[in-house]
Amino acid sequence: MRTFRLVIACPDRVGIVAKVSNFLATYNGWITEASHHSDTHSGWFFMRHEIRADSLPFDLEEFRHAFAPIAREFSMKWRVTDSSELKRVVLMASRESHCLADLLHRWHSGELACEIPCVISNHDELRSMVEWHGIPYYHVPVDPQNKEPAFAEVSRLVREHAADTVVLARYMQILPPQLCQEFAMQVINIHHSFLPSFVGARPYHQASLRGVKLIGATCHYVTEELDAGPIIEQDVVRITHRDSVEDMVRLGKDVEKMVLSRGLRYHLEDRVLVHDNRTVVFA
Repeated sequence: MRTFRLVIACPDRVGIVAKVSNFLATYNGWITEASHHSDTHSGWFFMRHEIRADSLPFDLEEFRHAFAPIAREFSMKWRVTDSSELKRVVLMASRESHCLADLLHRWHSGELACEIPCVISNHDELRSMVEWHGIPYYHVPVDPQNKEPAFAEVSRLVREHAADTVVLARYMQILPPQLCQEFAMQVINIHHSFLPSFVGARPYHQASLRGVKLIGATCHYVTEELDAGPIIEQDVVRITHRDSVEDMVRLGKDVEKMVLSRGLRYHLEDRVLVHDNRTVVFA
């Protein structure tokens, strides 16, 4: 069912829900899902409504025009999107295939409602898997001594393919600040949740030596500060002394795939609201 997704963040006060609900009722808007959250710490209010598009007498642009006075009255940061207009997602990867393969499978099977115009990688190993899906594959090597040309090409490809979102599906390069700023809150990353406890190479080996009992993954937006962007989704799996390093790597990959796919789905469905460096996720 085609819906309009109305997402709002504004200073909290009396009458916000009533005003929005009255606006929708005036135009016979049929609400199919409603989520609200009042953050007493920040004093902000967050809202997400899904409205049946066929119940309204206007299109998306007319909706924006009609709703704008209410948005001004309540100093809202807001957006409204059409569920039938699929977001364009550029995937980036290096050599590890598990996250990329999982997202491609979910897209191919219709589980992820988006378009994937291309995949960009700094290595060529994953080309055949991507091209089997009929998706263009761009190999953009990164010179460790001079990364600027590579990231200039990455920026060009992302713009050329009109990406709404970029997903780092185990892309093992740090994006430059310019890219982070240009696509703020549109780049999604996945990493193991050992950070910052076990930084650097071979984190599972480090964790095994410390006898950890939980391993997990964190999906977050990319910012200029490494692995410190607003968190979208996390999950963990319990392990014991019986699990080998190889078991931990396998389980870690499983949880990375699940967390990344859930985080991307929440983003695609406009369920994530960012305020300062925190998120409200209406899952």
